[in-house]
Order: sequence, then structure tokens, then C-alpha cells
Amino acid sequence: MFYDKAKVYVKGGDGGNGVVAFRREKYVPLGGPSGGDGGNGGSVVLNADEGLRTLVDFRYQRHYKADRGEHGQGKGMHGRGAGDMQISVPVGTIIRDAESGELLADMTVHGQQVVVAAGGRGGRGNARFASAANKAPRIAEKGEPGQERWLDLELKLLADVGLVGFPNAGKSTIISRISAAKPKIADYPFTTLVPNLGVVRMPDGHSFIVADIPGLIEGAHQGAGLGHEFLRHVERTRVLVHLVDMAGVDGRDPITDFRTINRELEAYNPGLAQRPQIVAANKMDLPGAAENYQIFKSELGDAVEIFPISAVTGKGVESLLYRVAEVLSEALAAPEGAAIPEKVTRVSAEPRFSVYRENDLFVVSGPEVERHYAMTDFGNEETIKRFLRILKAMGVDDELRRLGAKDGDTVRIGNLEFQFRD
Repeated sequence: MFYDKAKVYVKGGDGGNGVVAFRREKYVPLGGPSGGDGGNGGSVVLNADEGLRTLVDFRYQRHYKADRGEHGQGKGMHGRGAGDMQISVPVGTIIRDAESGELLADMTVHGQQVVVAAGGRGGRGNARFASAANKAPRIAEKGEPGQERWLDLELKLLADVGLVGFPNAGKSTIISRISAAKPKIADYPFTTLVPNLGVVRMPDGHSFIVADIPGLIEGAHQGAGLGHEFLRHVERTRVLVHLVDMAGVDGRDPITDFRTINRELEAYNPGLAQRPQIVAANKMDLPGAAENYQIFKSELGDAVEIFPISAVTGKGVESLLYRVAEVLSEALAAPEGAAIPEKVTRVSAEPRFSVYRENDLFVVSGPEVERHYAMTDFGNEETIKRFLRILKAMGVDDELRRLGAKDGDTVRIGNLEFQFRD
């Protein structure tokens, strides 16, 4: 089954906890702190694999969690970091954050990798907090939680040539003749419900990939038929081969069909109107096709290249393929810099925290505050004091006072509630 959309949950591994420990060797009366650090959690990494053609694997498994790092131990032994979780996706997959819609990566090259959920940092053991003022600290950090998010995966097939045209125009028949692909073929519209890929090998040793794009009818750019499902697969193709039924089966008019499909392509993506296009005047073996071909050719003039063919008998197909190969080589050699918008990244400083009031409750939030909160062991009095010192240094106390917090008011950070003391 062909799947080109998926939604998955990914979570990086949590960091291991640091530990509070002290040296206990005989004859070492003042053994110092020896608590080791926790190991880093594993990240979730997506890899582009040209051997995959569908997102079907994500139908059966939607949750992916990397391993957490090991906890630190005494005698200065650090916990081992966890390995990254590697997940393969087809080349051509677009990855977006499901909540914000942010584009995270466009996997267009085999072997391309992207970290979609970073693992958490391991917590530091008490050996890290020793100082001249505190030679025996009882402070250790918990591991940082790994990043977690939902992802939207969308596959846009990578093909050199896209076959477009109305249903029943003969796209599946021609792809079965020119390649080893074996799509379902029948004499009724919408036989093909999924895109089919085929590799065409020319006598000179060159080859190219052809995609049969189904579901295009009038209104496809607005979602009619299967338009929204499959129009995106046309976007990555370099050359379009437009199959037109010259026999006018089911009372169709070849000129109207040709113009309708081109309007739909341009309405969906104006750049498709600039894509090299070759017309394959199909079904020339049927009655009435020759007359319609002459009318079609005289109407369009020299606006497009037209090749009369019969996908069933194979007549004219070889000439079409040679011309497609020529146009494709020209398209590959053409500069693309102007067609691809340059991605600009702007870095702006985000506030370290935010404080807002809910009736008599003051709520403190923000990524940095929440990270310190998650890495604090609230069963240890010294680590709690350290957490409060960090908040004060960040300016949280001053912001609470500015908003009117007084002694005894309740402040909430995460699931922790405590009373404000000025």
C-alpha cells in the first residue's frame, strides 16, 4: 500500500542523573566529593534512504523514544551516554513540526540526516560543584529531559519525468511499456489510485525515473478527485509528459482536456507552467484519433512539441523517449539558482522567562526556567536553595515584585507551588 503522509511522535532520551557521593577509602580522612555525571540521552535522527518509496512503516509504529543516559556513580564514574535512534524515511520526505508547522527538513539526498528530537544533557554529580567555599557539596543535577514533539511527514516523490493527464489517458499503460513497473490497468477512469514509479533505461546506458501521477481532473488544485493527494508529487519533476487521449473516448475533447490539465497545474503551482512539457498524443491506433490529432496540432501550432503514439502497440514511443531524454539533459544542465528561494535565518533573542498572574497565583514559565526545574532534585534541600538562587540571578524575583507579589503569595513553576518571600 502506498502511504505519502504520516504523523509520528518522537522523544529524545533523558539525560542520566548526577549522583552525590564521597570518597570512603581508608587512610583518606577528608575524601572529597566523588559523584559522577550522568550520561547524555540519545537523539532521534531521521535518515533519507533511496531504497524506500512509501511511509507505510509509520502506519504501524507512530511513537519513537530514544534511550536515556545512564546515571552517574560514585568514585567519579560517569554514566554512559545512549546511542541515537536512527529512523529511515524515503528520499523526498518533508518534515514539519506538527504544532507550529515549521519546516524542519526536506530530505532530498540519500544519506541526508536531521536531528528531530535532541537528547537531554546528563546531570552533573556533586564533584562538579566543589569550590573553596563549599568543599563537600551535596548538590547533584537530575538529567535534562529529552526534546519531544509531534512531526508531520509528507512524501513528495523524486522523479525526473512526470506523466500527467486525465484519468484513462493511458499513463499506466505507457509506464508499464517503458519500464518494469506493473501498475493496475483497466479501461475505466481512476483505475490508478496511487503514484507509480518506473525506471527507463535508454540504449546508450542513460536512465531516468518516470512517475505516473493519477487523479488529475478539473478542480484538482482545489482538491477535486484526488488532486490534493497527488499534485504535490508533480512539483519535483523536471520534465512533464502530458498524455492526451486523441481518440476522444467517452466523448472527451483532446484540446479541452489539454488546456484543463494545464490550468490545474498552474493554479496549484505557477512554477509548473514554466516546466518543460512534451505532449504525447496517445491512442493513435483507435478510430477517429488521426482526425483529432490534425485538429489538435493545427489548434496549438508550435506552442508545444507533440508526439503521436500508441501506448498499447508501442508505435512512436521510442521517438518520444529519445526526445524526453534530450529535454531532460537540457533541464539538468540549466542553472537552478534563480528558481530556488534562498533560505534566510534570523536569530532573535527570546526572553529567558515570563511571569503572569492568574488571580492570586503568579505563574513563572519559559524554556530556561523549566529546564532548571526539571534538573532540580526537590528532595534535596541544598539543590532547592541552588534553584532559588538561579531564579534570583535570572531576575525572576524582581519581576514578581514588579507585578505586585508580596510575602505569602503563591508562585507556581511547573507542578511546584511555593510561597513568595521578599
